[in-house]
Amino acid sequence: MRHYGQLGAEERQALFHREPADFDLDSEVRTLGVALGATLYSPATRPRLVADIRKQTARGVVSMVLCLEDSISDAEVAGGEANLVRQLRRLHRESLPAELPLLFVRVRRPDQITDLTDRLGPAVRLLAGFVLPKFTAAGGYDYLEAVVEAEARCGRRLLAMPVLESPELMHLETRAARLTDAARLLEKYRERVPALRIGVTDFCSVYGLRRTPDMTVYDVHPVASVIADVVNVFGRADGTGYTISGPVWEYFRTQPRMFQPQLRASPFRGRGDLRERLIEHDMDGLLQEIELDRANGLQGKTCIHPSHVAAVHALSVVSHEEYCDAVDILGAGPNGGGVLRSSYTNKMNEVKPHRSWAARTLLRSEVFGVAKEGVDYVDLLEAGIR
Repeated sequence: MRHYGQLGAEERQALFHREPADFDLDSEVRTLGVALGATLYSPATRPRLVADIRKQTARGVVSMVLCLEDSISDAEVAGGEANLVRQLRRLHRESLPAELPLLFVRVRRPDQITDLTDRLGPAVRLLAGFVLPKFTAAGGYDYLEAVVEAEARCGRRLLAMPVLESPELMHLETRAARLTDAARLLEKYRERVPALRIGVTDFCSVYGLRRTPDMTVYDVHPVASVIADVVNVFGRADGTGYTISGPVWEYFRTQPRMFQPQLRASPFRGRGDLRERLIEHDMDGLLQEIELDRANGLQGKTCIHPSHVAAVHALSVVSHEEYCDAVDILGAGPNGGGVLRSSYTNKMNEVKPHRSWAARTLLRSEVFGVAKEGVDYVDLLEAGIR
């Protein structure tokens, strides 16, 4: 699988200086964490789950979470499990793993991991792994060991994606200790953790908050402070860090607006209809939040609606300017230093401080590609939503 694989070869060649590379279930964990991109959540109770997965694959989705937790009621769990097993068995009969997105199952309890693995039988080969909710050091060990046991039972690698969303991570008096404890636990399982996810809806609920479509999560300061601390502990560029996924954007239909749209008109010159459609569906707020995610050390995003996927992927492609800067910085060598004028002659590149940024940028360029000079996010977004 690869990003923008839904486009024809000619269209990809017109958009990319370097096309996105292939990846699969056996790729390195670090690569998969970046490659997740827009991870689309779907309730495991959906009766047409097989058709939904195929439809979203054709639209460019490369990672999905089939959810047995907060997206369904307590009374639906047993039926959701049965539906999930039935649908994945059918999908296994009719498809190859290479034809599908990276599929994860979000569970409620550790015992569901081994139980579902057993019930899926050979169909478990379609799964990338499991999403672990309300993750803390206190309860996380049982989840992680359940993944290890499930892997031993099925004979293939299974990954774990913890979700940081518990109240003790929100509360100031317990946050630092709980984040440190969780980091210490996860270090032992590093090679099976492609990414950490942040449950900002749960964090908001601790204080009865909810952002409007005119605001990003970074305008909600109590939650933004948690994101900053999560990045501080888990997002370091010294080899100890993980990919941290951006939080969910929960709006997908027209909402009453209080403030001016966030999208400038100039990038959409000649394509004003696209800009109007994005604003009409509150996508300008999503685009702004994606940019702020990147600026704050997050990569990709949790998505609850297919319309969000193209926006996340368009802003994940490495621009030609970013790529040139990263190549120049790393080209100075590990013992290099000093300041370089950028290839675009519009900024300084300080070799030593910018080296970790450059390394991350080139990793992102491998899975999302590098845009051609003159191709911007509007071109990529337009291609992604057709």
